[in-house]
Amino acid sequence: MPSRKPTTSKLPALFVYLLAHFTSGFANKLVLTTYILYRVDVAQLDPLQLVLLGTIMEASIFLFEIPTGVVADVYSRRVSVIAGFFLIGLGHAIEALAPLFWVIALSQFVWGFGSTFISGAFSAWVTDEVGTKNAGSAFLRGNQFSLAGNLLGIPFGVLLGSMSLGLPYLVGGGLYMLLALFLLLFMPETGFKPVPAEQREGWRSMFTTFNKGLAVIRGRPALVTFALIGLVLGLYSEAWDRLSQPFLLERFEFPDLFGLSLGAIEWLGILNVAFILASLAANYIVKRRVDTQKGANILRSLQGIYLGMVVAMLLFTLTRNFYLAIAAMITFNGLRAVSFPLITAWINQQIDSKVRATVLSITGQIDALGELAGGPILGAVGRSLSMQAALWASAATLSTTGPLFERIRRLTSLKKPAKKKSR
Repeated sequence: MPSRKPTTSKLPALFVYLLAHFTSGFANKLVLTTYILYRVDVAQLDPLQLVLLGTIMEASIFLFEIPTGVVADVYSRRVSVIAGFFLIGLGHAIEALAPLFWVIALSQFVWGFGSTFISGAFSAWVTDEVGTKNAGSAFLRGNQFSLAGNLLGIPFGVLLGSMSLGLPYLVGGGLYMLLALFLLLFMPETGFKPVPAEQREGWRSMFTTFNKGLAVIRGRPALVTFALIGLVLGLYSEAWDRLSQPFLLERFEFPDLFGLSLGAIEWLGILNVAFILASLAANYIVKRRVDTQKGANILRSLQGIYLGMVVAMLLFTLTRNFYLAIAAMITFNGLRAVSFPLITAWINQQIDSKVRATVLSITGQIDALGELAGGPILGAVGRSLSMQAALWASAATLSTTGPLFERIRRLTSLKKPAKKKSR
């Protein structure tokens, strides 16, 4: 018997996509603006415990990225996205229950689990709904809406955190759950063709879809190379994410600004806003300058973006000028933010709809594997030598994306059919 369709009218897919990005961006920054104060001042976690929380989250992503991607390809991307937002909200709410390590560790595991339901499925869903040619523009606009939500979430996060450092988790988690309810009522799914019920074979069907997705990557050298880039991005990122701000705090005395005496907390708050503004500006420029319907243009842009990130990272670690270091950090984060939608746009153009979410999940798992490996390795460099040395190693790792992107450009250019000679 065919399933009964819900009677609630659905909203346009692009509207739903952009609203979800704005709401999740707002809720995310609501939580993350003061989270470090909650974990250090309230939960009193030591540095090892703080690192282990990130490891637990990445382990969750590594374990569940592919199974949840297969679920999205076999059953429903819409259901996968809804489940993902609900679980992320639940993870945030759990953290506020008690300032204990094991409670926060559980919240990170649930948060990571929920994010795997969204990572491949959301972009695959909107690609099916608006079409491959329009998907690149949708990704960039979604990134803009997410950053706008981030920007608005910062002052609200500060306000709620000043009342109680656990309050942002409860409000942010509740917003994620309300978003899941909204999507349950209004999110359409017209472009996706699930595996018919009579053809499903439970876990066997999911393994079949996974094998098809893996075969797609293996059968295309460009996708194999792109998977290597994903590994590199995971390897380098942990050092920057965990050591860039401590390095700034260690190296510089924070100056006054316009006659105002500002401490580290105020400066980090200003930086947080500056990162988002830089990301919005970079996103706007790329949206106007890059034709996201042409894979060659995307690859060329990504190559330049990652080169700029390497230069910014090296400048940050070498300069003794505070404002130059700040400019380098802002540049790095702006370029990094705009790279994500471009990566998603390119890879969506290379794969068939039936295994799109699965292939995206495989690449997501490769990135998580890189982070799991890169964190301890670069952390050991930071402990035995210095944080500066760890950041140099991170920049050297990221620089390998240049030749890898060049290889993809050569491989994809070879696929173009030769023009027939006129007789």
